Amino acid sequence: MTVDRNDAFLAGLLRELCKLPNETEWVEFKASYADPQEIGEYISALSNAAALCGKTNGYLVWGVDDTTHDISGTAFKPEQTKKGNEELESWLLRLTSPRIHFRFHHLEQDGKSVVILEIPRAANKPVRFNGQEFIRVGSYKKKLKDYPEKERALWRIFDAIPFEDMAAAECVADEDVLRLIDYPAYFDLTNQSLPANRAGIFARLSDDGMISACEAGGWNISNMGAILLAKRLDDFKALKRKAVRVVVYKDTSRLETIREQIGGRGYAAGFEGLIGYINNLLPSNEVIGQALRRDVPVYPELAVRELVANAIIHQDFFVHGSGPMIEIFSDRMEITNPGIPLVKTERFLDSPPRSRNEALASFLRRAGMCEERGSGIDKVVFQTELYQLPAPLFEVTEEHTRAMLFAPRPFRDMEKDDRVRACYLHACLKYVNREIMTNTTLRERFGIDPKNSALASRIIRDTVEQGLIRLSDPASSRKYAKYVPFWA
Repeated sequence: MTVDRNDAFLAGLLRELCKLPNETEWVEFKASYADPQEIGEYISALSNAAALCGKTNGYLVWGVDDTTHDISGTAFKPEQTKKGNEELESWLLRLTSPRIHFRFHHLEQDGKSVVILEIPRAANKPVRFNGQEFIRVGSYKKKLKDYPEKERALWRIFDAIPFEDMAAAECVADEDVLRLIDYPAYFDLTNQSLPANRAGIFARLSDDGMISACEAGGWNISNMGAILLAKRLDDFKALKRKAVRVVVYKDTSRLETIREQIGGRGYAAGFEGLIGYINNLLPSNEVIGQALRRDVPVYPELAVRELVANAIIHQDFFVHGSGPMIEIFSDRMEITNPGIPLVKTERFLDSPPRSRNEALASFLRRAGMCEERGSGIDKVVFQTELYQLPAPLFEVTEEHTRAMLFAPRPFRDMEKDDRVRACYLHACLKYVNREIMTNTTLRERFGIDPKNSALASRIIRDTVEQGLIRLSDPASSRKYAKYVPFWA
């Protein structure tokens, strides 16, 4: 949470830490010695050790005797400490990779000053400082590479604990859980009646993994509970950058922004509002049917919904400082999420569902926000064909996945790549629906007049030459040729 720990919490935490044995790998006590390089190495070591020990945080504490654990006080003031001309916290953050949200806390105990550095556990890979990974071995800080058995154990832990199960906030009081989490939305989304008392509310949220009882009292709010149901994502420091951004540009480039909005609520609680907001920003065409004029959205609403849900579900939450983004241009719409897809883009339409966030995906499917059986890409392709739009495009960068929908474009204005991509996806859609692509079905997809069947034949030939489709039966005559995707 972005709110500071209160004095009572910090005092209780300090008492519990002082009760620990001397060789606790996820806690280190100091007097006043505060060399910046040493602090950075401890951030790496304690973060990695916390993960190994199954703790949410590691702690570096100044003002406590390392041997007796008596409170001795400290003169260390992190906010007044610099490395060169740079503030200590900024310097530490810059050299820590991946960037974790460590925090310094101050408290007075028995008239003596104590500083606690709260260090989140390593998540999907070891935390390093200045290019080097560290670990705690007993009460000593060591280089992780010198202890391969601990490094292997650390990676096994990363593979076993999903993002959703990690804590977004710890030791949260009952009233704060109800203040931070949109629990009425949870019961609405899951079609459950709201319990008559707090105990019933907490039991249901706990059963669904949104919260869990904290050993130190109160509740831990899980990442899944926060990212789905937060009233304000800003209340959870590690998740605020995961809010969905919507940006509208003036034309086809990013040079001039007309509007930008960052979502404030959790994904599930705010999904319908997000989709409604996006659709209100999208252009529409006026059509006349049976003497009535009506506006029809340029982009199919179902396609937009599925792609936004996909971006939310399949993102990599461990890519720091980045969240889902929807960008609206005059000629296209781009939906980007952090993370490399688990399947190749050319197999999006037919591959079995795979998600790195299974619990989150399961909840959103239960709540009816996305495709139940798979990725929903088949619906997206079907809708673009129904509207006779250019085929969607899927791209992968070094750390992101992007889906694009394109505004209507006459067939004559489509580039060769556009036509080939549409032909391939049309063949995929037909195949997964237990049908076969032919010259006729492709002409219907593009709205090509039957007398111009040669245009469809040329597109098919180009797509075959690129290795994206093949003849279903090589022995068949060209007149009755049927085509399937290359992977069929």
